[in-house]
Amino acid sequence: MSSEHYFSETPGSNFKPRPISVEIAGQTVEVLTAGGIFSPDRLDQGTSVLLAHLEAAPPGGNLLDIGCGWGPIALSLATRSPHAVVWAIDVNERSLELTRLNAERLGLTNIRTCKPDEVPADLVFDGIWSNPPIRVGKDVLHEILLTWLPRLAAGAESYLVVQKNLGADSLHRWLESELPETFSTIRVDTAKSFRVLRVKNRDK
Repeated sequence: MSSEHYFSETPGSNFKPRPISVEIAGQTVEVLTAGGIFSPDRLDQGTSVLLAHLEAAPPGGNLLDIGCGWGPIALSLATRSPHAVVWAIDVNERSLELTRLNAERLGLTNIRTCKPDEVPADLVFDGIWSNPPIRVGKDVLHEILLTWLPRLAAGAESYLVVQKNLGADSLHRWLESELPETFSTIRVDTAKSFRVLRVKNRDK
């Protein structure tokens, strides 16, 4: 499936939700997915690697999932941190609808799905998790990351998963050079050809 397809606001294919079984926060559940979004047939490997680091999620506050797809990161965060508000954002309307439907299926009431420009401008985040859309190209990717990462609260962390052969190490260097001085970026894991980067706002 081309990146132009699942990064479009309204996919051209018919919306035909179908169930798949996946593991969310240690439990096997049935969720809905559909064509026209990222990884519609399974939990993709990169997101699976990222979800191994959810122990760092704070129990409350505002948490952000950038590019929610059908919702695996948002659903996992909302399950592990029931007192948090999880903001699941995506430009793809179908992804937002599927995340809403899946939150309802799992009885999760602490997920807010919306387009990026619908997030309150003054909101800061106590944690950000993302399998960022590398294939949109560097310029767009950099714009996305510079929009959201500086909105980490003082002391808060973001976890990003990036495939090694899609520029994980160069992105690491770019983050170190472009984010504000109070931010640090380190690699915390390498697994299954993916890097997990932790970005922290060290401001107190």
